[in-house]
Amino acid sequence: MKYMLLIYGDENVLTQDEREACYLESSKVAESFAEGGHYLGASPLQSVTTASSVRIRDGRALVTDGPFAETHEQLGGYFLIDAPDMDKAVELAQQIPGARWGTVEVRPIVELTTLPE
Repeated sequence: MKYMLLIYGDENVLTQDEREACYLESSKVAESFAEGGHYLGASPLQSVTTASSVRIRDGRALVTDGPFAETHEQLGGYFLIDAPDMDKAVELAQQIPGARWGTVEVRPIVELTTLPE
């Protein structure tokens, strides 16, 4: 089964040097996931200051600057993995550096056969 590991945290907690170290450590985690046959994809996201939110109401697009939710923790990146069950997905999520200062949400993917590969 596929799982999305959504990494949330306060993007202002890390210095630029700490962020670069986190990217390096995350790359090593991705390599470990790949060696175990779990890795499907991963990427950090740019700052929430670069985000736009889009809503359609009454047939009109409403575009606002920033993320959808104003929260203490923002979505900062993700891993997409393959794991046999939720327990294994949670075990893998514990290896993600962002779990030490933020939160990693583990969500099963709904696999639609109608989507292109």
